[in-house]
Amino acid sequence: QVQLVESGGGLVQAGDSLRLSCAASVRTFSDDPMGWLRQAPGKESEFVACITWSGGGSYYADFAEGRFTISRDNAKNTVYLQMNNLKPEDTAVYYCARGLGNSAQDYDLWGQGTQVTVAS
Repeated sequence: QVQLVESGGGLVQAGDSLRLSCAASVRTFSDDPMGWLRQAPGKESEFVACITWSGGGSYYADFAEGRFTISRDNAKNTVYLQMNNLKPEDTAVYYCARGLGNSAQDYDLWGQGTQVTVAS
């Protein structure tokens, strides 16, 4: 069964760091670009970051630039999102997804999400 499973979310204080992981049981993972998106309560899903299949290229939303880092380990079928200096406005459910682009429509396979809550 093809699936993406996120982990690593939790409740942290403003200024803290978290590393999210996404384990993929996708046969073509090493050929697939991957991304992270998030959705806060009452809001549309929002692009966070994405990475090319090789890891040679990565792209970030403006709010993520300089604070978040996307990476991948194709040998482990895993993509990561390192989040530093977290802010209360980063509170959301974070999803990993297969695709490349800054719109939810650019992604065709999604995980179930992991909750990140940042307390002020």
